[in-house]
Amino acid sequence: MQIQPILAALRRHKAGTILIALQIALTLAIVCNALFIINQRLSHLSEQSGVDEPNLFVIRNMWGEQYSTQQAVQHIEEDVAALRQVPGVQDVSAVNNYPFGPSTWDNFITMKPDQLSPTTDASFYTGDENFVRTLGLKLIAGRDFRADEIQDKGLRDSIVPAVAIISKAMADKLYPNGDALGKTFYAMTSSPITIVGIVDVLHRQDVSSWSASYLGESMITPIRIAMPWGLTYVVRAKPGQLEEAMHAAPKALFAENRMRMIDPKDGLLSFAEVRHRAFEKDRGMAILMGIICVVLLAITGAGIVGLTSFWVGQRRRQIGVRRALGATHRDILHYFMTENLLISLGGVAIGVLLTFGLNLWLVTRFTLNLLPVTYVLAGIVILLLLGQGAVLAPALRASRVPPIEATRPA
Repeated sequence: MQIQPILAALRRHKAGTILIALQIALTLAIVCNALFIINQRLSHLSEQSGVDEPNLFVIRNMWGEQYSTQQAVQHIEEDVAALRQVPGVQDVSAVNNYPFGPSTWDNFITMKPDQLSPTTDASFYTGDENFVRTLGLKLIAGRDFRADEIQDKGLRDSIVPAVAIISKAMADKLYPNGDALGKTFYAMTSSPITIVGIVDVLHRQDVSSWSASYLGESMITPIRIAMPWGLTYVVRAKPGQLEEAMHAAPKALFAENRMRMIDPKDGLLSFAEVRHRAFEKDRGMAILMGIICVVLLAITGAGIVGLTSFWVGQRRRQIGVRRALGATHRDILHYFMTENLLISLGGVAIGVLLTFGLNLWLVTRFTLNLLPVTYVLAGIVILLLLGQGAVLAPALRASRVPPIEATRPA
């Protein structure tokens, strides 16, 4: 097929051609970046926590009155003992927080006490000798905490732990050669902390985008937080007994102290609910971006259908002349398909520039990675197929124009 007549026809319809090409370009830029964001958000949803999620639940407990550090420690011990007696409960640990938790405890980590810039940032967990076992963490090197290493920390106490258990991601960051066990680091203190154990995976407490570069870097210290107003318990149920344990655990705590408060909405959560809440924004963003992609593609497809249908209506006499001169149904169909392909290619060429420009803007304004070329290639294929699919119905209608249309007055 001769391209020159098609180009000549497009030059006579500059306004419509330019509008459709720009619409395709804008759609390509937005869809490519939206698909990239969706993929990042969905990958975020599937990040491993490292804990025994199917069998864990969390109790956020308020005692109803303020206690001294010694009184708080006594109540913690009584609560833990009561929870361990609950049928279906395997283990319990009093913690400051947990993966995907509602707050963030983190520390800058350095390799020397006088180091000015941090080596990394670690999510900071506190727990007793039952922490690793309760959360179901996999200890891959070293040992767990001993009971004599646990220190009680009140609201105003300043404690520097002598030892810590860290995640493999943090160990690899501090000691890339794999010899972290037995080595030391500093957590905004002048005293070194010795690494006595390494767990395979332990996700950070927060899931915000700023901490993405520190993914999986966490540390556990042998400290039992004795807050005067209450604290959080992580409870591990026996396999298959989560619901029964969750139902009975609050009753056991209230039997120990009727004055305590457990929020009916947020005070008792399975870990499945913890994960769901933590990634609610990511899930919502992925859905929103998906809707935007569908709407934009639908609008672009409708624009192509509308413009081509308009051109077919305008060119019925010319189409009839071509049919009278021997053009087949296939020739007319190919003409409009090729015409649309040329417009789409022009729009795609502009769209590639817009796509990378939009991505660079997003990178500078938000915590977003550079867009891989594969997303652009996928977007180009989608837009070209959309254009060919959208023009098919008007092109088929044009191919059925009879030769007698050539005799009709203009």
